[in-house]
Amino acid sequence: MRKFATTAAIASFALGVLAATTVGSRADDSKLEQLKSQGFARLAIANEPPYTAVAADGKVSGAAPDVAREIFKRLGVADVAASISEYGAMIPGLQAGRFDVVTAGLFMKPERCAAVAYSEPVLCDAEAMLVKKGNPKGFKSYEDVAKDTAATIGAPGGGTEEKLALNAGVPRERVIVVPDGQSGIKMLQDGRIDAYSLPVLSINDLMKKANDPNLEVIAPVQGAPVYCDGAAFNKKDTALRDAFDVELAKMKKSGEFAKIIEPYGFSAKAALSTSREKLCAAK
Repeated sequence: MRKFATTAAIASFALGVLAATTVGSRADDSKLEQLKSQGFARLAIANEPPYTAVAADGKVSGAAPDVAREIFKRLGVADVAASISEYGAMIPGLQAGRFDVVTAGLFMKPERCAAVAYSEPVLCDAEAMLVKKGNPKGFKSYEDVAKDTAATIGAPGGGTEEKLALNAGVPRERVIVVPDGQSGIKMLQDGRIDAYSLPVLSINDLMKKANDPNLEVIAPVQGAPVYCDGAAFNKKDTALRDAFDVELAKMKKSGEFAKIIEPYGFSAKAALSTSREKLCAAK
């Protein structure tokens, strides 16, 4: 009798789990339909150009909202509505249903990946090198600089780039400490260094200001860390996230993705160089 009762209880429990799973799946699948019906998706952003920006008239721009706006449009959601949030409040707000998605330069970390459903990488900051046009020494990595016994590389003192160069085997005397970006540009132009290394966003900003056609950016530096955000969804909305990923992949392949983010200084190549799986597993 006890055995029968136990079997019945297990069967009842299994049916309950199946029913809950089915309900959860339906809720997940209906999220996109809900957004289509209301006509907009609610974004959580930070007013932090070039990732996100809010103009005086309230218009939302920046690389992350612009990508999200285009993808949701392709999914049949007419527009986006953004709310400025502190980074620490974004994930709790998403989990509480106050936002539909976070598009704010919220870089992927294992603990965040456990809390939200990230899309594939959108905006990445990676290491870059500024070199003479044509990359005469063929640099692709810090190891390449180390192998060229006559090559020098400039980097901020005590910064990540200096450490990466030293760890790659570039001797101390060939890693030149550069006090600021303008000095780095001038030293490269004058031939006092063969490469100048900074994060992609910083290098692209310098290139824009220098407006020198005789310089070229190498990004991302091979073997160096890449830090990326992705659109972050509630764990219950994985079907919406998956639909977002499909359109994101199409845009990356067609070049539309690069056309949106690169004017803001981001590298499409950096986003294509990694994946959600790799970033969420990184320590």
